[in-house]
Amino acid sequence: MIQQFIGVDWHFTGSTYILFALSTIVFFYGGRPFLKGLVDETKAKNPGMMFLIGFAITVAYVYSVAIVFGLQDMDFFWELSTLILIMLLGHWIEMKSIAGASKELELLVQLMRYIAPLSIFHNL
Repeated sequence: MIQQFIGVDWHFTGSTYILFALSTIVFFYGGRPFLKGLVDETKAKNPGMMFLIGFAITVAYVYSVAIVFGLQDMDFFWELSTLILIMLLGHWIEMKSIAGASKELELLVQLMRYIAPLSIFHNL
């Protein structure tokens, strides 16, 4: 779709296989946290967001592989890669904010040592 928008066509003989190879790397390496979450949440019989993302990328990958090896339709390798990228970015931001909040709570606990003795004088 982007190629159509900017008016280019970068298809050549074998380009589908190169896209397949690169997408396989992205799927298994970049999608690892979501695939692991898919398995863990399935075992726990408690589907959540990791299950949803893992299932979505698996369906997109399997369908696109079927396209490469004979099914006639449009593949979703670009959408798969974009979804994994956006979800990894969101996951990283979430983990960073949780780590930051945890650090701030630790600092508050450390401050309690200094504040707790002062509360004795407050009751007088």
